[in-house]
Amino acid sequence: MRQRENMFRQPLTHAGRGLLDRRNFFGQTVASLSSIALLQLLSDQGLMAEEVWQPAIDPARPHAPRQGHHAARAKNVLVIFCAGACSQLETWDYKPELIRQDGKPMPGGPAVTFQGPAGNLAKPQYAFRPHGETGKMVSDMIPHLAEMVDDFAFVHTLTSKTNTHGPAENFLSTGFVQDGFPSIGAWVTYALGSDNQELPAFVAIPDPRGIPQASVNNWGPGFLPAVYQGTAFNSGQPIRNLQAPKSIGRESDQAARDLLKLLNEEHLRQNPGDTELAARIASYELAAKMQSSVPEISELGSEPAHMLKMYGADDESDPIRAGYARNCLLARRLIEKGVRFVQLFNGAYASGGRLNWDGHQALREQYDIHGRIMDQPTAALIRDLRQRGLLEDTLVVWCTEFGRMPMFQKGAAGRDHNPNGFTAFLTGAGIRSGVSFGKTDELGFKAVENVLSIHDLNATILHLLGLDHERLTFRQNGIARRLTDVHGKVIMEVLT
Repeated sequence: MRQRENMFRQPLTHAGRGLLDRRNFFGQTVASLSSIALLQLLSDQGLMAEEVWQPAIDPARPHAPRQGHHAARAKNVLVIFCAGACSQLETWDYKPELIRQDGKPMPGGPAVTFQGPAGNLAKPQYAFRPHGETGKMVSDMIPHLAEMVDDFAFVHTLTSKTNTHGPAENFLSTGFVQDGFPSIGAWVTYALGSDNQELPAFVAIPDPRGIPQASVNNWGPGFLPAVYQGTAFNSGQPIRNLQAPKSIGRESDQAARDLLKLLNEEHLRQNPGDTELAARIASYELAAKMQSSVPEISELGSEPAHMLKMYGADDESDPIRAGYARNCLLARRLIEKGVRFVQLFNGAYASGGRLNWDGHQALREQYDIHGRIMDQPTAALIRDLRQRGLLEDTLVVWCTEFGRMPMFQKGAAGRDHNPNGFTAFLTGAGIRSGVSFGKTDELGFKAVENVLSIHDLNATILHLLGLDHERLTFRQNGIARRLTDVHGKVIMEVLT
């Protein structure tokens, strides 16, 4: 009773006195009701900011399939990432003016580029020829992929925020040049889960020559829960620590896992609100399932001889090419099993262009090697997906972190880094065939028509998966973070 008396004896605040005034009380009431009405009108007309969307995730089944924001055109994504910045001028972006001005200084061009003084303009190091019904001009370096151009949608005006390999790989894979942000594969599996509960939802397949420059950033979870990071393995390097030591028999191993599962389930029953434990148990259970499912899918011995030959996986003269071809076969098998996001790397880390597409000094000599490794296996992979009907539900993206300059570096026979205009192509679910969108200038130096950003490419990938890139967010340090930051628009011109 004394507490109630003391409460009513507290002095009124200035705002409280205002409410005792009848005229002031009704005035504030009218203003409040008007604000509520205004908010309702703005909401009805779609002018209010949408609420932050978060997927409904069961901690015990973090990879269970989930619905996105709208009907999806694609169920799976395959990203073929040519590490080292594959030159648009030696592949997809034909510039006859560059041929005419070969050996001349670039009018108004930069005197110094990323690695030093710029030399003269240099024509494409391979001849270009028309291909398909569209007559798309494509380099002789990639004859197998050239035969398929009628199936592709090219975007010729991608731009990057940086001309340095590591940050540019970050930007392509995460939408930010800095470390610490989630990869696109992690965003997708966080939002949508996976249709296969026996395999990882997100798999990164490193090149036989090594991992890319930005390493695990390309498939890392950033600030998303760790369960959504990519699992990295390839046809030559299985997942580490997956099998029990040889000193432990199969029956003993199974008995130990059964006991651990029993104890975990009992602890979870006693602590039903412990979501971290549920997620940890789910991870362990997936690892146990992977002990049988991953070796099975990685074992390519069951592939018929004609399939190995189609991919080039039987090439005994070139173990790197054969290894990449086997990685392509692995990618097809993962997509076939319903793995949501597969990231296939062609090329490794910076090495003077020996192990990837970074052709600074001897571009033609190095691209003769890299083109042969990439061309036939990649074309075979896309053909195989189409023949099996998998492209109806799978989006394939061929990309690289930035392009190359139209001039050679001074005193060298290679091209420097160029983030101002480069090419990617898309094919498969929801993609128009035989489209070339955007233009660089007549020398292939800079995007000038329908200029695009990596954010636009990533927004388009999410859109085809049924995700709105503006609504797919995760709150981190008080900020609703997005893969596309505060940018990005869907490239509608390449969609059906």
